Amino acid sequence: MTVLVVDGANVVGSVPDGWWKDRAGAARRLHERLLVADTAYDEIVLVLEGGAKAGVRAGQDGHVRTVHAPRDGDAEIREQARRAGEAGARVTVVTADRALAANVAPAQVLSPAWLLDRL
Repeated sequence: MTVLVVDGANVVGSVPDGWWKDRAGAARRLHERLLVADTAYDEIVLVLEGGAKAGVRAGQDGHVRTVHAPRDGDAEIREQARRAGEAGARVTVVTADRALAANVAPAQVLSPAWLLDRL
Protein backbone atom coordinates (compact mmCIF):
# COMPACT_ATOMS: atom_id res chain seq x y z
CA MET A 1 0.00 0.00 0.00
CA THR A 2 1.27 3.47 -0.89
CA VAL A 3 -0.11 6.68 0.58
CA LEU A 4 0.50 10.24 -0.55
CA VAL A 5 -0.22 12.84 2.16
CA VAL A 6 -0.71 16.29 0.64
CA ASP A 7 -0.17 19.53 2.56
CA GLY A 8 -3.04 21.32 0.84
CA ALA A 9 -2.14 24.79 2.07
CA ASN A 10 1.47 24.40 1.02
CA VAL A 11 0.64 23.08 -2.46
CA VAL A 12 -1.98 25.75 -3.13
CA GLY A 13 0.31 28.43 -1.72
CA SER A 14 3.17 27.45 -4.02
CA VAL A 15 1.43 29.01 -7.04
CA PRO A 16 0.81 32.79 -6.85
CA ASP A 17 -2.50 32.69 -8.74
CA GLY A 18 -4.65 34.68 -6.32
CA TRP A 19 -5.55 31.67 -4.13
CA TRP A 20 -5.57 33.91 -1.05
CA LYS A 21 -8.73 35.61 -2.35
CA ASP A 22 -10.63 32.30 -2.41
CA ARG A 23 -9.02 29.64 -0.22
CA ALA A 24 -12.04 27.34 -0.45
CA GLY A 25 -12.08 27.55 -4.25
CA ALA A 26 -8.35 26.87 -4.46
CA ALA A 27 -8.77 23.78 -2.25
CA ARG A 28 -11.66 22.58 -4.41
CA ARG A 29 -9.60 22.96 -7.59
CA LEU A 30 -6.70 21.01 -6.06
CA HIS A 31 -9.09 18.27 -4.93
CA GLU A 32 -10.59 18.02 -8.42
CA ARG A 33 -7.14 17.70 -9.96
CA LEU A 34 -6.17 15.00 -7.46
CA LEU A 35 -9.31 13.01 -8.30
CA VAL A 36 -8.33 12.67 -11.96
CA ALA A 37 -4.57 12.47 -11.46
CA ASP A 38 -2.85 9.33 -12.67
CA THR A 39 -0.51 8.59 -9.80
CA ALA A 40 1.14 5.43 -8.53
CA TYR A 41 -0.43 5.88 -5.07
CA ASP A 42 -3.19 3.69 -3.69
CA GLU A 43 -4.55 6.53 -1.58
CA ILE A 44 -4.12 10.29 -1.55
CA VAL A 45 -4.80 12.09 1.73
CA LEU A 46 -5.49 15.79 1.23
CA VAL A 47 -5.12 17.73 4.49
CA LEU A 48 -6.96 21.07 4.60
CA GLU A 49 -6.98 23.75 7.27
CA GLY A 50 -8.65 27.07 7.95
CA GLY A 51 -10.83 28.60 5.24
CA ALA A 52 -9.81 25.96 2.72
CA LYS A 53 -11.95 23.40 4.57
CA ALA A 54 -15.08 25.07 3.19
CA GLY A 55 -14.08 24.05 -0.34
CA VAL A 56 -14.11 20.27 0.08
CA ARG A 57 -16.10 18.11 2.45
CA ALA A 58 -14.14 15.77 4.69
CA GLY A 59 -14.29 12.12 3.71
CA GLN A 60 -13.50 9.63 0.98
CA ASP A 61 -14.01 10.45 -2.69
CA GLY A 62 -12.58 7.71 -4.88
CA HIS A 63 -8.92 7.28 -4.04
CA VAL A 64 -8.74 10.73 -2.41
CA ARG A 65 -9.51 11.12 1.30
CA THR A 66 -9.92 14.69 2.51
CA VAL A 67 -9.12 15.42 6.14
CA HIS A 68 -10.02 18.68 7.89
CA ALA A 69 -7.31 19.60 10.39
CA PRO A 70 -8.94 20.38 13.76
CA ARG A 71 -5.98 22.55 14.78
CA ASP A 72 -2.99 23.27 12.60
CA GLY A 73 -2.41 21.45 9.34
CA ASP A 74 1.13 20.37 10.21
CA ALA A 75 0.01 18.37 13.23
CA GLU A 76 -2.65 16.62 11.16
CA ILE A 77 -0.20 15.87 8.34
CA ARG A 78 2.20 14.31 10.85
CA GLU A 79 -0.66 12.27 12.32
CA GLN A 80 -1.87 11.04 8.93
CA ALA A 81 1.67 10.05 7.91
CA ARG A 82 2.21 8.27 11.24
CA ARG A 83 -1.06 6.32 10.98
CA ALA A 84 -0.40 5.23 7.42
CA GLY A 85 3.14 4.17 8.29
CA GLU A 86 1.98 2.20 11.31
CA ALA A 87 -0.55 0.43 9.07
CA GLY A 88 2.36 -0.72 6.93
CA ALA A 89 2.00 1.73 4.05
CA ARG A 90 4.87 3.38 2.24
CA VAL A 91 4.23 7.06 2.90
CA THR A 92 5.16 10.12 0.87
CA VAL A 93 4.40 13.64 2.10
CA VAL A 94 4.11 16.59 -0.29
CA THR A 95 5.23 19.82 1.36
CA ALA A 96 7.85 22.55 1.08
CA ASP A 97 7.73 23.18 4.82
CA ARG A 98 11.20 22.19 6.06
CA ALA A 99 10.19 21.91 9.71
CA LEU A 100 7.31 19.63 8.79
CA ALA A 101 9.49 17.60 6.42
CA ALA A 102 11.98 17.00 9.24
CA ASN A 103 9.20 15.58 11.42
CA VAL A 104 7.54 13.02 9.14
CA ALA A 105 10.43 10.53 8.93
CA PRO A 106 10.64 7.85 7.71
CA ALA A 107 8.20 9.15 5.07
CA GLN A 108 9.65 10.34 1.81
CA VAL A 109 9.12 14.08 1.24
CA LEU A 110 8.50 15.60 -2.17
CA SER A 111 7.91 19.21 -3.20
CA PRO A 112 4.66 20.83 -4.30
CA ALA A 113 6.28 21.36 -7.72
CA TRP A 114 6.73 17.59 -8.04
CA LEU A 115 3.00 17.07 -7.44
CA LEU A 116 1.84 19.95 -9.62
CA ASP A 117 3.96 18.61 -12.50
CA ARG A 118 1.90 15.42 -12.31
CA LEU A 119 -1.54 17.00 -12.14
